[in-house]
Amino acid sequence: MSLFGLLDHLLNFIAPALVVGLLVAAMAPVLMKKSRPHHSWLIQSAINSGANLLVLLAGMLIFGHDGKMATYAAMVITCASSQWISGKAWRG
Repeated sequence: MSLFGLLDHLLNFIAPALVVGLLVAAMAPVLMKKSRPHHSWLIQSAINSGANLLVLLAGMLIFGHDGKMATYAAMVITCASSQWISGKAWRG
């Protein structure tokens, strides 16, 4: 595999984690109006994307390859949970 091919596979692997993390952090002020953000938008998206990437890596280890819908579902649940925790939404 060439270096370009390896880079292409790596970017395609991490793209869902980054996109979902960015979108959830961007939509949090709109959807979670009662909770005030305790971190900047960039920090929230980094936390969400990092949690998503860990879930994708775990799914790859468990299933043996990437792209399983169960992994993506776990990624969305983890991202929502990390946004809820970092936004301290349980305080009301």
